[in-house]
Amino acid sequence: MKQLTAAVMLALLTLAACKEETQEQKGRMPQQYSIEQLYNNKSVIASGFNADETKVLVDNNNTGIYNVYELSIADTLLSPLTTSKKESFYSVDYLPGSDKFLYSADNGGDENSHVFLANKGDTAGKDLTPWPKSANSFAGWSSDNKALYISSNKRNPQFFDIWKLDTTTWKPVLLYQNDSGFTASGISESERYLALTKEITTDKNDLYLYDRTTRQMKRISNDNEATWNAQAFEKNDSIMYYTSNDGAEYSYLVKYNINSGKTERYYEDKWDVASMSLSENEKYHTIFVNEDGKNKVLLFDHASNKKIDFPEIPDGDVLGIIISRSEKKLLLTVGSSTSPPNLYVYNLDNKDLKQLTSTLNKEIKQDDLVKAEVVRFKSFDDKEIPAIYYKPLQADKNNKVPALIWVHGGPGGQSRVGFSNSIQYLVNHGYAVLAVNNRGSSGYGKTFYKMDNKDHSNGDLKDCVWGKKWLAQQDYIDSSAIGIYGGSYGGCMVLAALAFQPDEFKVGVDLFGVANWLRTLRSIPPYWEAFRKALYDELGDPGTEDSVRLRNISPLYNYQKIKKPLIVFQGANDVRVLKVESDEIVEGVKKNGVPVEYIVYPDEGHGFVKKENQMTTSRKTLEFLDKYLKPKPEAKK
Repeated sequence: MKQLTAAVMLALLTLAACKEETQEQKGRMPQQYSIEQLYNNKSVIASGFNADETKVLVDNNNTGIYNVYELSIADTLLSPLTTSKKESFYSVDYLPGSDKFLYSADNGGDENSHVFLANKGDTAGKDLTPWPKSANSFAGWSSDNKALYISSNKRNPQFFDIWKLDTTTWKPVLLYQNDSGFTASGISESERYLALTKEITTDKNDLYLYDRTTRQMKRISNDNEATWNAQAFEKNDSIMYYTSNDGAEYSYLVKYNINSGKTERYYEDKWDVASMSLSENEKYHTIFVNEDGKNKVLLFDHASNKKIDFPEIPDGDVLGIIISRSEKKLLLTVGSSTSPPNLYVYNLDNKDLKQLTSTLNKEIKQDDLVKAEVVRFKSFDDKEIPAIYYKPLQADKNNKVPALIWVHGGPGGQSRVGFSNSIQYLVNHGYAVLAVNNRGSSGYGKTFYKMDNKDHSNGDLKDCVWGKKWLAQQDYIDSSAIGIYGGSYGGCMVLAALAFQPDEFKVGVDLFGVANWLRTLRSIPPYWEAFRKALYDELGDPGTEDSVRLRNISPLYNYQKIKKPLIVFQGANDVRVLKVESDEIVEGVKKNGVPVEYIVYPDEGHGFVKKENQMTTSRKTLEFLDKYLKPKPEAKK
């Protein structure tokens, strides 16, 4: 009798499991949202606390472009501080001890950013960097908070110096003159030491410690193929922290004693330690780990190096932490794949966590959006390739959906778990998206990172093709309706896919993609001079015999092979991928009699920041895919 009961129970459990599996595989039609609804989400970026830590400086794109706002912690109300209608203004920080604030802005995406000072109610900010044709960025505050540092190429367009501006006269004083292609990545509290890096290849750089007192330069790195990046100085000028992957696949954190020269591994993980920072008075330090396309964030008591727990937020990815000057509050930026990032404040004394923003449009149900998942597939050489996957809720074997391979920028970028208006819009309207982290992507060890060196449009492209094959194996994907989408380097991969694998993808969506490697590598911005050699080492030097290979892998010289529909988006002011790149590939492909659509934004650079242009890009993309990729319904007989 017991055996019979057990058998019956087993049968019932098996039946229930089968029923559950069937339910899991059956899709459901979510409410479908308009582009206006999805882009009515808010994008909020935090910069810092005010003097009494009752307010937070943020930027927000409610008006269609970014402006600077003040967010009250008590009532979570947002008050506008700037009202630009043409250019995006990005918050930097409050002026210490004051309600004045700093913000940065360029001109139409030309990347020549300037740093401005403003007060509440000002109609225009004061340009602290009024130097024509220069790129400038905030590089931190002095230890007494009476001066700020600016990284600027005003003296030499090729290299960035460090300037110090006191907050009374704002007169710039040269702190470090850069004549050798170094990048300043840290300044000690006393200003005696500067951490400097120098690019050698994209897989190797050097780290130096420059002593401004003795004018001596000490090399911290060695001759091994590894990367080295300064993270923080302790106040006493005796300790510097840096990350390196010397002798390892993944970067780890090193504590370096400046006086003795001794080093110790301070923290390591099975993934890259991406960054480390110290709080104002060194009560805490934070460590960010790039764990399989998502952040793992750790908070430590600095003196004891003991981990301090803070609340986990369900499906939350902590994108940033700002520790207040009093070291009593944490400002957390927390994202997820189904909501734009939100801000939270956490009180370290009473353990209170408060959500400050609600960025998802209230018209949108979060359950109608798709959670990203990390998947892996085998490529042509059995190499395992990671990817971020978004499966439409309506997809099942009785409702097959079209799909896109999504290629990140770079080379060397990484698709990560997170929220994307453009991806969610496509997925909500029935397109599966597989964001492939092809060989050469960062975050998966230095061996994987260097696998595409001087092999672009070959192994990396095949990874995208094998990603397409993985999609085609899913019983809810229409294997005849798979396209490819990408921006910048990803846009080049789109063009390469259509030219060199012309039968694999049904359509291509190219955002400001490189079409002619020879021209792009010869016309990189002057302020990339320190990075030029490293870029040439990875991709090839257009002034050498590498030019033959670069020409061969440039889609422009192979446009005759493109026979699938293509849509191209381009910013007129792009200084990285010039507009002529897109002009010429569009002109060439049209000669093939292939459908080509071309949208140029006169007020954008490399990447589109104006909400109206972002909406147009997503809307035009969906219309294009619906026309050329989505299977047409069969006509009724």
